[in-house]
Amino acid sequence: MGLLQFLQRIEPDKKKSPLLHTAYDAFFTFAFTPNTVTKGGVHIRDGMDLKRLMVYVVLALQLCYLFGSYNIGHQHFVAAGQHLGFLDAFHLKLAHGLIKMLPMFIVTHVVGLGIEFLFAAKKGHAVEEGFLVSGALIPLIMPPDLPMWILALSVTFAVILGKEAFGGTGMNIWNIALLARVFVFFAYPTEISGDTCWVSGYDSLAAGSAAEYGWWHTGFFNSIFGSLGWPQFDAARTVVVDGFSGATPLALAYQGGMEAVNQHYSIGQIFWGAIPGSIGETNKPFIILGALFLIFTRVASWRIMAGMVLGVGVTGLLFNAWGFNAFMMVPWYYHYILGSFLFAMAFMATDPVTASGTNKGKWIYGFFIGMVGLIVRVLNPAYPEGWMLAILFMNSFAPLIDYFIVQSNIKKRTSRV
Repeated sequence: MGLLQFLQRIEPDKKKSPLLHTAYDAFFTFAFTPNTVTKGGVHIRDGMDLKRLMVYVVLALQLCYLFGSYNIGHQHFVAAGQHLGFLDAFHLKLAHGLIKMLPMFIVTHVVGLGIEFLFAAKKGHAVEEGFLVSGALIPLIMPPDLPMWILALSVTFAVILGKEAFGGTGMNIWNIALLARVFVFFAYPTEISGDTCWVSGYDSLAAGSAAEYGWWHTGFFNSIFGSLGWPQFDAARTVVVDGFSGATPLALAYQGGMEAVNQHYSIGQIFWGAIPGSIGETNKPFIILGALFLIFTRVASWRIMAGMVLGVGVTGLLFNAWGFNAFMMVPWYYHYILGSFLFAMAFMATDPVTASGTNKGKWIYGFFIGMVGLIVRVLNPAYPEGWMLAILFMNSFAPLIDYFIVQSNIKKRTSRV
Protein backbone atom coordinates (compact mmCIF):
# COMPACT_ATOMS: atom_id res chain seq x y z
CA MET A 1 0.00 0.00 0.00
CA GLY A 2 2.92 2.36 0.71
CA LEU A 3 4.20 2.09 -2.89
CA LEU A 4 0.68 2.52 -4.29
CA GLN A 5 0.08 5.66 -2.23
CA PHE A 6 3.48 7.07 -3.20
CA LEU A 7 2.77 6.56 -6.93
CA GLN A 8 -0.66 8.13 -6.56
CA ARG A 9 0.89 11.20 -4.92
CA ILE A 10 3.40 11.81 -7.71
CA GLU A 11 0.91 11.41 -10.57
CA PRO A 12 1.56 14.23 -13.08
CA ASP A 13 -1.21 16.52 -14.23
CA LYS A 14 -2.73 15.13 -17.43
CA LYS A 15 -3.44 18.51 -19.00
CA LYS A 16 -0.19 20.26 -18.10
CA SER A 17 2.14 17.32 -18.87
CA PRO A 18 0.34 14.92 -21.24
CA LEU A 19 3.47 13.02 -22.31
CA LEU A 20 4.72 12.66 -18.72
CA HIS A 21 1.29 11.52 -17.56
CA THR A 22 1.15 8.98 -20.40
CA ALA A 23 4.47 7.51 -19.32
CA TYR A 24 3.37 7.47 -15.68
CA ASP A 25 0.08 5.76 -16.51
CA ALA A 26 1.85 3.10 -18.55
CA PHE A 27 4.16 2.09 -15.70
CA PHE A 28 1.47 2.42 -13.03
CA THR A 29 -0.98 0.11 -14.80
CA PHE A 30 1.82 -2.31 -15.58
CA ALA A 31 2.79 -2.55 -11.90
CA PHE A 32 -0.68 -2.92 -10.38
CA THR A 33 -3.48 -5.30 -11.26
CA PRO A 34 -7.00 -3.79 -11.43
CA ASN A 35 -8.80 -4.27 -8.11
CA THR A 36 -12.27 -4.37 -9.65
CA VAL A 37 -14.20 -7.04 -11.53
CA THR A 38 -17.09 -6.84 -13.95
CA LYS A 39 -20.42 -6.56 -12.15
CA GLY A 40 -24.04 -6.86 -13.15
CA GLY A 41 -25.98 -9.37 -15.20
CA VAL A 42 -23.06 -10.70 -17.22
CA HIS A 43 -21.13 -13.95 -17.20
CA ILE A 44 -17.67 -12.36 -16.86
CA ARG A 45 -16.11 -12.07 -13.40
CA ASP A 46 -12.52 -11.14 -14.17
CA GLY A 47 -10.00 -8.51 -13.10
CA MET A 48 -7.52 -9.43 -15.84
CA ASP A 49 -6.49 -6.43 -17.95
CA LEU A 50 -4.92 -6.39 -21.40
CA LYS A 51 -1.39 -5.78 -20.11
CA ARG A 52 -1.37 -9.02 -18.14
CA LEU A 53 -2.84 -10.92 -21.06
CA MET A 54 0.04 -9.67 -23.19
CA VAL A 55 2.57 -10.49 -20.47
CA TYR A 56 1.55 -14.16 -20.73
CA VAL A 57 2.76 -14.20 -24.34
CA VAL A 58 6.02 -12.50 -23.32
CA LEU A 59 6.53 -15.13 -20.60
CA ALA A 60 5.91 -17.91 -23.14
CA LEU A 61 8.76 -16.49 -25.25
CA GLN A 62 11.42 -16.45 -22.54
CA LEU A 63 12.82 -19.93 -23.24
CA CYS A 64 13.16 -18.96 -26.90
CA TYR A 65 15.08 -15.86 -25.83
CA LEU A 66 17.45 -17.82 -23.61
CA PHE A 67 18.17 -20.51 -26.18
CA GLY A 68 18.27 -18.08 -29.10
CA SER A 69 20.84 -15.87 -27.39
CA TYR A 70 23.09 -18.82 -26.66
CA ASN A 71 22.68 -20.31 -30.14
CA ILE A 72 23.88 -17.04 -31.68
CA GLY A 73 27.20 -17.61 -29.93
CA HIS A 74 27.25 -21.31 -30.75
CA GLN A 75 26.83 -20.72 -34.50
CA HIS A 76 29.50 -18.01 -34.36
CA PHE A 77 32.09 -20.47 -33.05
CA VAL A 78 30.94 -23.35 -35.28
CA ALA A 79 31.80 -21.11 -38.26
CA ALA A 80 35.35 -20.89 -36.88
CA GLY A 81 35.57 -24.62 -36.18
CA GLN A 82 35.95 -23.92 -32.44
CA HIS A 83 34.08 -25.28 -29.42
CA LEU A 84 31.94 -27.55 -31.58
CA GLY A 85 30.25 -29.23 -28.61
CA PHE A 86 27.07 -27.35 -27.86
CA LEU A 87 28.02 -26.63 -24.23
CA ASP A 88 31.73 -26.06 -24.92
CA ALA A 89 32.95 -22.55 -23.97
CA PHE A 90 29.53 -21.82 -22.55
CA HIS A 91 30.56 -18.40 -21.25
CA LEU A 92 31.92 -17.19 -24.60
CA LYS A 93 28.85 -18.29 -26.54
CA LEU A 94 26.42 -16.75 -24.07
CA ALA A 95 28.39 -13.50 -23.93
CA HIS A 96 28.51 -13.19 -27.71
CA GLY A 97 24.80 -13.94 -27.94
CA LEU A 98 23.91 -11.29 -25.36
CA ILE A 99 26.08 -8.74 -27.17
CA LYS A 100 23.99 -9.33 -30.29
CA MET A 101 20.58 -9.83 -28.71
CA LEU A 102 20.38 -7.06 -26.10
CA PRO A 103 20.88 -4.15 -28.54
CA MET A 104 18.13 -5.56 -30.76
CA PHE A 105 15.78 -5.85 -27.78
CA ILE A 106 16.59 -2.33 -26.55
CA VAL A 107 16.32 -0.63 -29.96
CA THR A 108 13.03 -2.39 -30.71
CA HIS A 109 11.45 -1.24 -27.45
CA VAL A 110 12.90 2.28 -27.38
CA VAL A 111 11.65 2.98 -30.91
CA GLY A 112 8.33 1.14 -30.65
CA LEU A 113 7.35 2.31 -27.19
CA GLY A 114 8.60 5.81 -27.96
CA ILE A 115 6.19 6.03 -30.89
CA GLU A 116 3.35 4.61 -28.80
CA PHE A 117 3.99 7.13 -25.99
CA LEU A 118 3.95 10.03 -28.47
CA PHE A 119 0.70 8.90 -30.09
CA ALA A 120 -0.93 8.25 -26.71
CA ALA A 121 0.03 11.69 -25.41
CA LYS A 122 -1.21 13.32 -28.63
CA LYS A 123 -4.55 11.51 -28.42
CA GLY A 124 -4.86 12.04 -24.67
CA HIS A 125 -5.37 8.41 -23.69
CA ALA A 126 -3.39 5.72 -21.87
CA VAL A 127 -0.57 3.82 -23.57
CA GLU A 128 -1.92 0.78 -25.37
CA GLU A 129 -0.44 -2.57 -24.47
CA GLY A 130 -0.12 -4.24 -27.85
CA PHE A 131 3.56 -3.48 -28.30
CA LEU A 132 4.48 -5.63 -25.30
CA VAL A 133 4.05 -8.67 -27.54
CA SER A 134 5.23 -7.13 -30.81
CA GLY A 135 8.36 -5.80 -29.11
CA ALA A 136 9.13 -9.24 -27.72
CA LEU A 137 8.55 -10.99 -31.05
CA ILE A 138 10.44 -8.70 -33.42
CA PRO A 139 14.01 -9.49 -32.21
CA LEU A 140 13.26 -13.23 -32.35
CA ILE A 141 12.33 -13.20 -36.04
CA MET A 142 15.33 -11.19 -37.22
CA PRO A 143 18.89 -12.23 -38.18
CA PRO A 144 21.39 -11.68 -35.33
CA ASP A 145 23.63 -9.29 -37.30
CA LEU A 146 20.86 -7.02 -38.59
CA PRO A 147 22.08 -3.37 -38.50
CA MET A 148 20.34 -1.44 -35.75
CA TRP A 149 19.29 1.40 -38.05
CA ILE A 150 17.44 -1.05 -40.30
CA LEU A 151 15.77 -2.58 -37.24
CA ALA A 152 14.70 0.90 -36.09
CA LEU A 153 13.25 1.68 -39.52
CA SER A 154 11.34 -1.58 -39.63
CA VAL A 155 9.83 -1.01 -36.18
CA THR A 156 8.87 2.55 -37.11
CA PHE A 157 7.19 1.36 -40.31
CA ALA A 158 5.29 -1.42 -38.53
CA VAL A 159 4.04 0.67 -35.60
CA ILE A 160 3.08 3.84 -37.50
CA LEU A 161 1.73 2.46 -40.77
CA GLY A 162 0.67 -0.94 -39.51
CA LYS A 163 -1.04 0.04 -36.26
CA GLU A 164 -1.36 3.73 -35.40
CA ALA A 165 -2.65 4.58 -38.87
CA PHE A 166 -5.53 2.16 -38.27
CA GLY A 167 -6.37 3.47 -34.79
CA GLY A 168 -3.94 1.68 -32.47
CA THR A 169 -4.01 -1.61 -30.58
CA GLY A 170 -6.93 -3.81 -31.50
CA MET A 171 -7.55 -1.98 -34.79
CA ASN A 172 -4.60 -3.21 -36.86
CA ILE A 173 -5.31 -5.47 -39.83
CA TRP A 174 -1.93 -7.22 -40.03
CA ASN A 175 0.41 -8.70 -37.44
CA ILE A 176 2.79 -5.92 -36.36
CA ALA A 177 5.87 -8.09 -35.80
CA LEU A 178 5.50 -9.66 -39.24
CA LEU A 179 5.12 -6.22 -40.82
CA ALA A 180 8.51 -5.30 -39.36
CA ARG A 181 10.04 -8.44 -40.86
CA VAL A 182 8.37 -8.00 -44.24
CA PHE A 183 9.70 -4.42 -44.37
CA VAL A 184 13.26 -5.71 -43.97
CA PHE A 185 12.63 -8.53 -46.45
CA PHE A 186 11.48 -6.24 -49.27
CA ALA A 187 13.49 -3.08 -48.48
CA TYR A 188 16.80 -4.75 -47.55
CA PRO A 189 16.59 -8.34 -48.87
CA THR A 190 20.31 -9.08 -48.59
CA GLU A 191 20.14 -8.48 -44.83
CA ILE A 192 17.55 -11.20 -44.22
CA SER A 193 17.99 -13.78 -47.00
CA GLY A 194 20.73 -16.10 -48.15
CA ASP A 195 23.18 -18.01 -45.96
CA THR A 196 25.48 -15.33 -44.56
CA CYS A 197 22.93 -13.40 -42.48
CA TRP A 198 22.21 -16.22 -40.00
CA VAL A 199 25.74 -16.41 -38.54
CA SER A 200 26.88 -13.33 -36.65
CA GLY A 201 30.20 -11.71 -35.92
CA TYR A 202 31.84 -11.89 -39.36
CA ASP A 203 31.92 -9.42 -42.23
CA SER A 204 31.93 -12.40 -44.60
CA LEU A 205 31.70 -16.18 -44.31
CA ALA A 206 34.50 -16.67 -46.82
CA ALA A 207 37.26 -18.93 -45.53
CA GLY A 208 39.78 -17.00 -43.46
CA SER A 209 37.48 -14.10 -42.55
CA ALA A 210 38.30 -12.92 -39.05
CA ALA A 211 35.74 -12.31 -36.32
CA GLU A 212 34.67 -8.71 -35.78
CA TYR A 213 34.93 -8.16 -32.04
CA GLY A 214 34.21 -4.88 -30.33
CA TRP A 215 34.89 -3.42 -26.90
CA TRP A 216 32.23 -5.56 -25.23
CA HIS A 217 34.09 -8.67 -26.40
CA THR A 218 37.72 -7.71 -25.92
CA GLY A 219 37.27 -5.15 -23.18
CA PHE A 220 34.34 -5.85 -20.90
CA PHE A 221 33.93 -9.63 -21.12
CA ASN A 222 37.60 -10.47 -21.67
CA SER A 223 38.55 -8.61 -18.49
CA ILE A 224 36.01 -10.70 -16.55
CA PHE A 225 36.96 -14.01 -18.17
CA GLY A 226 40.68 -13.25 -17.84
CA SER A 227 40.37 -12.62 -14.12
CA LEU A 228 38.66 -16.01 -13.75
CA GLY A 229 41.24 -17.81 -15.87
CA TRP A 230 38.69 -18.74 -18.53
CA PRO A 231 39.22 -18.71 -22.33
CA GLN A 232 38.73 -15.30 -23.90
CA PHE A 233 37.62 -13.83 -27.23
CA ASP A 234 40.53 -13.78 -29.70
CA ALA A 235 39.91 -12.29 -33.15
CA ALA A 236 43.29 -13.48 -34.41
CA ARG A 237 42.32 -17.14 -33.84
CA THR A 238 38.60 -16.94 -34.59
CA VAL A 239 38.40 -17.13 -38.39
CA VAL A 240 35.92 -18.84 -40.68
CA VAL A 241 37.06 -22.36 -41.59
CA ASP A 242 37.26 -23.61 -45.14
CA GLY A 243 34.03 -25.15 -46.40
CA PHE A 244 31.64 -23.46 -43.94
CA SER A 245 28.51 -22.06 -45.61
CA GLY A 246 26.03 -21.12 -42.87
CA ALA A 247 23.16 -22.61 -44.88
CA THR A 248 19.96 -23.30 -42.97
CA PRO A 249 18.27 -26.73 -43.19
CA LEU A 250 15.43 -25.15 -45.15
CA ALA A 251 17.81 -23.72 -47.77
CA LEU A 252 19.50 -27.10 -48.08
CA ALA A 253 16.13 -28.81 -48.48
CA TYR A 254 15.28 -26.47 -51.32
CA GLN A 255 18.56 -27.25 -53.06
CA GLY A 256 18.54 -31.04 -52.70
CA GLY A 257 15.72 -32.31 -50.49
CA MET A 258 16.26 -34.18 -47.24
CA GLU A 259 19.40 -35.86 -48.58
CA ALA A 260 21.14 -32.48 -48.69
CA VAL A 261 19.86 -31.65 -45.21
CA ASN A 262 21.06 -34.94 -43.71
CA GLN A 263 24.56 -34.35 -45.07
CA HIS A 264 24.91 -31.28 -42.84
CA TYR A 265 22.51 -31.67 -39.91
CA SER A 266 20.99 -34.50 -37.93
CA ILE A 267 17.29 -34.56 -37.09
CA GLY A 268 18.31 -34.09 -33.44
CA GLN A 269 20.16 -30.87 -34.28
CA ILE A 270 17.18 -29.56 -36.22
CA PHE A 271 14.71 -30.48 -33.47
CA TRP A 272 16.76 -29.13 -30.57
CA GLY A 273 17.84 -26.04 -32.48
CA ALA A 274 21.64 -26.16 -32.81
CA ILE A 275 21.37 -24.75 -36.33
CA PRO A 276 21.50 -21.36 -38.09
CA GLY A 277 18.22 -19.50 -38.43
CA SER A 278 16.10 -16.70 -37.01
CA ILE A 279 16.90 -16.16 -33.35
CA GLY A 280 13.71 -17.56 -31.84
CA GLU A 281 12.70 -20.24 -34.33
CA THR A 282 15.30 -22.97 -33.91
CA ASN A 283 14.52 -24.80 -30.64
CA LYS A 284 11.31 -26.73 -31.25
CA PRO A 285 10.74 -28.15 -27.71
CA PHE A 286 10.85 -24.65 -26.18
CA ILE A 287 8.42 -23.35 -28.80
CA ILE A 288 6.07 -26.25 -28.10
CA LEU A 289 6.23 -25.53 -24.36
CA GLY A 290 5.38 -21.90 -25.07
CA ALA A 291 2.45 -22.95 -27.26
CA LEU A 292 1.12 -25.28 -24.56
CA PHE A 293 1.39 -22.48 -21.99
CA LEU A 294 -0.65 -20.16 -24.23
CA ILE A 295 -3.25 -22.85 -24.82
CA PHE A 296 -3.47 -23.68 -21.10
CA THR A 297 -3.93 -20.01 -20.18
CA ARG A 298 -6.42 -19.58 -23.07
CA VAL A 299 -4.43 -16.73 -24.53
CA ALA A 300 -3.97 -18.46 -27.91
CA SER A 301 -6.43 -20.55 -29.90
CA TRP A 302 -5.67 -24.25 -30.22
CA ARG A 303 -8.06 -24.36 -33.19
CA ILE A 304 -5.80 -22.10 -35.25
CA MET A 305 -2.77 -24.22 -34.35
CA ALA A 306 -4.57 -27.46 -35.19
CA GLY A 307 -5.81 -25.97 -38.46
CA MET A 308 -2.25 -25.07 -39.46
CA VAL A 309 -1.05 -28.58 -38.64
CA LEU A 310 -3.79 -30.05 -40.83
CA GLY A 311 -3.11 -27.58 -43.65
CA VAL A 312 0.59 -28.45 -43.78
CA GLY A 313 -0.13 -32.18 -43.51
CA VAL A 314 -2.64 -32.26 -46.36
CA THR A 315 -0.56 -30.01 -48.64
CA GLY A 316 2.62 -31.91 -47.83
CA LEU A 317 1.00 -35.24 -48.72
CA LEU A 318 -0.18 -33.80 -52.05
CA PHE A 319 3.34 -32.55 -52.80
CA ASN A 320 4.81 -35.95 -51.90
CA ALA A 321 2.36 -37.60 -54.29
CA TRP A 322 3.21 -35.14 -57.07
CA GLY A 323 6.98 -35.25 -56.53
CA PHE A 324 7.88 -32.63 -59.14
CA ASN A 325 11.20 -31.68 -57.49
CA ALA A 326 13.44 -32.64 -54.56
CA PHE A 327 11.78 -30.17 -52.19
CA MET A 328 8.36 -31.68 -52.92
CA MET A 329 9.76 -35.07 -52.00
CA VAL A 330 10.68 -33.96 -48.48
CA PRO A 331 8.44 -36.15 -46.26
CA TRP A 332 5.43 -34.08 -45.22
CA TYR A 333 6.08 -34.52 -41.48
CA TYR A 334 9.55 -32.95 -41.72
CA HIS A 335 7.97 -29.63 -42.72
CA TYR A 336 6.82 -29.26 -39.12
CA ILE A 337 10.40 -28.97 -37.84
CA LEU A 338 12.08 -27.33 -40.84
CA GLY A 339 12.15 -23.55 -40.72
CA SER A 340 9.85 -21.48 -38.56
CA PHE A 341 6.54 -23.35 -38.85
CA LEU A 342 6.15 -24.04 -35.12
CA PHE A 343 7.11 -20.51 -34.10
CA ALA A 344 4.68 -19.00 -36.62
CA MET A 345 1.95 -21.38 -35.47
CA ALA A 346 2.36 -20.65 -31.76
CA PHE A 347 3.09 -16.92 -31.66
CA MET A 348 2.19 -15.31 -35.00
CA ALA A 349 -0.92 -16.90 -36.46
CA THR A 350 -2.71 -16.87 -33.09
CA ASP A 351 -2.65 -13.08 -32.73
CA PRO A 352 -6.26 -12.50 -31.56
CA VAL A 353 -6.52 -9.09 -33.23
CA THR A 354 -5.62 -10.17 -36.77
CA ALA A 355 -6.93 -13.76 -36.72
CA SER A 356 -10.47 -15.03 -37.25
CA GLY A 357 -12.72 -14.68 -34.22
CA THR A 358 -15.31 -17.40 -34.81
CA ASN A 359 -14.54 -20.98 -33.80
CA LYS A 360 -15.22 -22.43 -37.24
CA GLY A 361 -13.39 -19.51 -38.82
CA LYS A 362 -10.28 -20.28 -36.77
CA TRP A 363 -10.11 -23.78 -38.27
CA ILE A 364 -10.44 -22.38 -41.80
CA TYR A 365 -8.00 -19.54 -41.11
CA GLY A 366 -5.36 -21.89 -39.67
CA PHE A 367 -5.82 -24.50 -42.41
CA PHE A 368 -5.27 -21.97 -45.20
CA ILE A 369 -2.20 -20.52 -43.48
CA GLY A 370 -0.73 -24.03 -43.42
CA MET A 371 -1.65 -24.64 -47.04
CA VAL A 372 -0.57 -21.28 -48.47
CA GLY A 373 2.60 -21.22 -46.37
CA LEU A 374 3.75 -24.61 -47.64
CA ILE A 375 2.95 -23.68 -51.24
CA VAL A 376 5.11 -20.55 -50.92
CA ARG A 377 7.85 -22.54 -49.18
CA VAL A 378 8.06 -25.26 -51.82
CA LEU A 379 7.19 -23.49 -55.08
CA ASN A 380 8.70 -20.01 -54.64
CA PRO A 381 12.39 -20.07 -55.69
CA ALA A 382 13.05 -16.62 -54.22
CA TYR A 383 11.76 -17.39 -50.73
CA PRO A 384 12.16 -20.94 -49.35
CA GLU A 385 9.84 -20.24 -46.41
CA GLY A 386 6.23 -19.21 -46.36
CA TRP A 387 4.68 -18.42 -43.00
CA MET A 388 5.29 -14.68 -42.94
CA LEU A 389 3.59 -14.16 -46.30
CA ALA A 390 0.85 -16.73 -45.59
CA ILE A 391 -0.12 -15.18 -42.25
CA LEU A 392 -0.21 -11.64 -43.61
CA PHE A 393 -2.26 -12.90 -46.57
CA MET A 394 -4.77 -14.65 -44.32
CA ASN A 395 -4.86 -11.65 -41.94
CA SER A 396 -6.44 -9.81 -44.87
CA PHE A 397 -9.10 -12.50 -45.30
CA ALA A 398 -9.89 -13.15 -41.62
CA PRO A 399 -12.79 -10.62 -41.49
CA LEU A 400 -14.26 -12.12 -44.67
CA ILE A 401 -14.06 -15.63 -43.22
CA ASP A 402 -15.87 -14.51 -40.06
CA TYR A 403 -18.47 -12.64 -42.14
CA PHE A 404 -19.45 -15.78 -44.05
CA ILE A 405 -19.49 -17.88 -40.88
CA VAL A 406 -21.78 -15.38 -39.13
CA GLN A 407 -24.06 -15.08 -42.18
CA SER A 408 -24.27 -18.87 -42.40
CA ASN A 409 -25.28 -19.08 -38.73
CA ILE A 410 -27.89 -16.36 -39.22
CA LYS A 411 -29.43 -18.24 -42.17
CA LYS A 412 -29.58 -21.48 -40.19
CA ARG A 413 -31.30 -19.78 -37.28
CA THR A 414 -33.67 -17.94 -39.60
CA SER A 415 -34.68 -21.15 -41.32
CA ARG A 416 -35.66 -22.65 -37.96
CA VAL A 417 -37.89 -19.75 -36.91
